[in-house]
Amino acid sequence: MESIEQINYIKTPIETVYNALVTESGLSEIWTKKLKVKPEIDFVNEFDFDEGYTTKFKIIELIENNKIVWECVVSDEEWIGTKVSFELTEKDSITTVSLKHYHWRERTDYYRWCSYNWAMFLNRLKSYCEK
Repeated sequence: MESIEQINYIKTPIETVYNALVTESGLSEIWTKKLKVKPEIDFVNEFDFDEGYTTKFKIIELIENNKIVWECVVSDEEWIGTKVSFELTEKDSITTVSLKHYHWRERTDYYRWCSYNWAMFLNRLKSYCEK
């Protein structure tokens, strides 16, 4: 199994980053404007990227200001069954975000392209939270 792993450092309190990752107002600025999101275990977040289908992630772990884990239940075939986690820590007023997209069946060109896009996601998260 393959795993994409990215990290970023954001000069803002951990609460700001956590809220950006679990709310419609935050994720609509970072990922897509077309979404349905609720910070509840077992809720299925929906993200529409105008690709002919809606990507759906079930929330399987949610620890306030610490960890978020999604499991992909509907999306591109390569994403279904994968998991995305965001682990947050704060030190000296800087929040570290460790993103992992794991349980990929193989390393494909789509996997590599997604790795790039997760890095861009973290860059947008940083810009959004620091403004």
